[in-house]
Amino acid sequence: QVQLVESGGGLVQTGGSLRLSCAASRTIANIIAMGWYRQAPGKQRELVAVIPNGGSTVYADSVKGRFTISRDNINTVHLQMSSLQPEDTAVYYCNARAFQSATRLDYWGKGTLVTVSS
Repeated sequence: QVQLVESGGGLVQTGGSLRLSCAASRTIANIIAMGWYRQAPGKQRELVAVIPNGGSTVYADSVKGRFTISRDNINTVHLQMSSLQPEDTAVYYCNARAFQSATRLDYWGKGTLVTVSS
């Protein structure tokens, strides 16, 4: 079973920066994209950013210009977060999406907590 392992969360002051990283425990067959989602207390999980294989990145409007998603290789993804605000406080989840036999497969990490203090 594939595991996605996240790292880099923590406590930071408003205006600060953090870098999240995520690596798959083994190569994911037919992977098409990797991304980051987040879930704040009492809210639904939402897309933060996604980077498809060889395609254009997509960002949530709330993080455009402040966050940058990148991939070292097909199974590793990073999220550089700058100018962090208290509303960015959430558990951040790594996602890897693949297709197999016309079925979409989503792999998720366990999440890493980002807390932005005011």
